[in-house]
Amino acid sequence: MTRTSSLRRSRTARAVVIGAAAVLALASAGCSSKSTDNSGGGGSNLTIQPLVQVDAQGKEVPAKDTSAAADPAGDGKGKCAPQTIAMAGPLTGDNANLGLNIIRGVKLALDQHNKANPGCQVQVKEFDTEGDPQKATQVIPTIVSDPSIVALIGPTFSGETKATGAILNQANLLSLTPSATNVTLTTNGWGNFFRGLGNDGIQGPAVAGYLKGTGKFKKICVIADDSDYGTGLAKTVTEGLGSIADPSCAANVKAKDKDFSATVSKMASAKPDGIFYAGYYAEASPLVSQLRNGGVTATFISDDGTKDVEFVKQAGNASKDALLSCPCGPASDKFAAAYKAFNNYDPGTYSTEGYDLTTIVLKGIESGKTTRPDLVDFVKNYDGQGLAREYKWGPTGELANALIWMYQVK
Repeated sequence: MTRTSSLRRSRTARAVVIGAAAVLALASAGCSSKSTDNSGGGGSNLTIQPLVQVDAQGKEVPAKDTSAAADPAGDGKGKCAPQTIAMAGPLTGDNANLGLNIIRGVKLALDQHNKANPGCQVQVKEFDTEGDPQKATQVIPTIVSDPSIVALIGPTFSGETKATGAILNQANLLSLTPSATNVTLTTNGWGNFFRGLGNDGIQGPAVAGYLKGTGKFKKICVIADDSDYGTGLAKTVTEGLGSIADPSCAANVKAKDKDFSATVSKMASAKPDGIFYAGYYAEASPLVSQLRNGGVTATFISDDGTKDVEFVKQAGNASKDALLSCPCGPASDKFAAAYKAFNNYDPGTYSTEGYDLTTIVLKGIESGKTTRPDLVDFVKNYDGQGLAREYKWGPTGELANALIWMYQVK
């Protein structure tokens, strides 16, 4: 996926009726560890490739056959009055790709559905939060006050979800996040909130178990940014690593920092085998570049916030061999082909989740669930296979079974 920050989107909501361009029909296919997740274009020959899927203990779990994944086209007999859903997340800003990956998955699912079901047309309204909690508190009330919107794909980041979850819950508007992973989000009693992937309480121990299981690491320094996501994930990774995580070289950075000289100096003195960074690619890219320029050769390890083509594009060769964890599933070849044919971009982090969660909402609408409360109830009782994973939720909105993927920049 090529960088799109130069194509600035409006920060106000705009309706996008998913249109008439022909796309490849999506045939179901299983995720394989042989699939390549290029996460887009960019000028580097390096790509982000899946290594292995692991459980909460870091043990390998074979990828599941997804040939029975739900198809947004359904049987083509869907009937409904015109419906509207929303997507909220960063569509501009430093980490815009993570939101753009999602909305492109949403649009593909809607396009396939609308073409197959002329009697049930569904559109999406896009809302740009820039991934900023403060901006999200201005945007989410606009979504809630629009009576045409029956469901929300989002919010995208943990911080903005935390800041607006109570507003969405009060409105009983279905909130399906394809990406917000902070553990505490499902402890607030929000009956409308469902997480479409594993949380950091799973990711942290899984990554730690995997790293310990390789036998390559005796000392890891954990660096966290100051977001809800970064601080939460750093905590669970540190706890999972146990004695391998050296507290004397733990470090903290701030969002939008570009000068990491003090942190680089600290890492150079500590001489760790690995450095785990909990945060987003906007900071991970200059951080790993400065680490390499400072002579730090420790393996760079990060998370789904970093797993984006922009990390590779901005960091260049400094990103080579980096290990990246993600509760997101890799795209199958056939999904990737359909996605690129429609969007002119390769799928990236959370693209598959955006597609799967939109498909679930569409299945609810086709079954006659077209009010906010009805869609919340539909998802509470949903149990079905998607492209990324099986989707079935427990009483708090967490998936009944969630796994983690490890990726590597090669």
